[in-house]
Amino acid sequence: MQWIRNHYALFLLLLLGLVLSGGMVWAFTATDRPTQSFDLTDSVYGYLTLLVFAIGYLFVVGEEHFHLQKSKPIIVAAGVIWVIVGLAYAAQGDTETAGIELRKAILDYAELFLFLLSAMTFINMLEERHVFVALRTWLISRNYSLRTVYWMTGGLTFMLSPVADNMSSALLMGAVVMAVGGRTPQFVSLACINIVIAANAGGVFSPFGDITSLMVWQKGVVRFSEFLDLFLPALVNWLVPALIIHTQVPNGPPQSRHNRQRMKKGAIVIMCMFVATIAGSVLVHSQLHLPPVLGMMTGLGVLKLYGFFLSKQDPILLEQGHIRQHHRDNIGDNQELRGDHTSVVQRFDMFRVVERSSWDTLMFFYGIVLCVGGLAAMGYLNGLSHLLYGELGSLWANSLIGVVSALIDNIPIMFAVLSMDPSMDLSEWLLITLTVGTGGSLLSIGSAAGVALMGQAAGTYTFRAHLKWSWAILAGYLFSIGCHLLLNGS
Repeated sequence: MQWIRNHYALFLLLLLGLVLSGGMVWAFTATDRPTQSFDLTDSVYGYLTLLVFAIGYLFVVGEEHFHLQKSKPIIVAAGVIWVIVGLAYAAQGDTETAGIELRKAILDYAELFLFLLSAMTFINMLEERHVFVALRTWLISRNYSLRTVYWMTGGLTFMLSPVADNMSSALLMGAVVMAVGGRTPQFVSLACINIVIAANAGGVFSPFGDITSLMVWQKGVVRFSEFLDLFLPALVNWLVPALIIHTQVPNGPPQSRHNRQRMKKGAIVIMCMFVATIAGSVLVHSQLHLPPVLGMMTGLGVLKLYGFFLSKQDPILLEQGHIRQHHRDNIGDNQELRGDHTSVVQRFDMFRVVERSSWDTLMFFYGIVLCVGGLAAMGYLNGLSHLLYGELGSLWANSLIGVVSALIDNIPIMFAVLSMDPSMDLSEWLLITLTVGTGGSLLSIGSAAGVALMGQAAGTYTFRAHLKWSWAILAGYLFSIGCHLLLNGS
């Protein structure tokens, strides 16, 4: 009772919060009704939204040239587009629909954001616990020939991508390729092409392998187990160009040696927790019909509890060099490492790792989801859906969209298709998942894996080197479509 009296104000705040949240639920329920839509594609407002989106996406494509993170211009574009949408609907005498549609777009993003935040945290923590470094050094220490490394890195990338995201898998195997054959530029270039194809192909037969696959799963048009129907088409997508490129891969012994590095304490437990979290998310979604993000966030909470346990068992979890450098940044080089700063540094803070690379990506998703939602509110996606799926048919439309994803990021493309919600059966939804996920392999700039490897192997793996083998990648793309139609066709 003493504790309750001491926290009486807290109880009042909680009670007030419950009352307010009940009001918010009522408000959202009241607005959750069929909304009126307008075709504003030929209006000045419609042209303005297209112009704003084009300018914003221009800065996204030219991220390396402008040295501006891609999330910044697209977030601004999203805000401007929805202001224009609000003005356009208000001009039609409707002051409610724009707000309702915006809330729907934000809700779509919120679920995706929380899911990705959890998955990225697990992947980054496995990286921080040196799981990937240990795997890399083990591969290097085996002294395989260059051609063996070519096939092992491709195969491991294909198998890792369904669990870890395709970019992380590509960077891990790219590091192996650079370490083993760094003095043979031709080998590095061809091996990187192989890795990019394998990363994108491996990501399509699991919702955890690629953002586009995740979006399709969360939409509910493909169940988790049904993604496995894409395993053989994805394998064909990788193997066909890999076999063609193999003929030009130089052979020879490895060119470097590395000391074996062990995983840090708790790495095995975190791996098991990640697998359990994935299994829990699938069961929650399939058996209880609850959003899979519930399972992911619960797993994230367990991971944080385990991090707290680790900090109590072994408080000095960070390397001494990192600790000393952090303290020098905060208290100067000539002062002792003392005071309350120590408890801050020694804390098992998983989000410190995530914030370095993930927040720009998560904010980019926010901008893309809202931009595409704004274009849909103006009527552009309805017209595009009629043109593609009404005139061309789903087979040609899905195949063409996959090729386009080599030039335009596959995330806005897939979100646009899901927003169009064309009438397609399971086979056709699996086909668009396959084509959008693997079409980016046609160009080095068509996927996050390709862009990441161009930075890692700068000057060796280039746009032109990849373009030289685009014909072989296109052959694999077409054969994989044929394989899917043969195995999974309606």
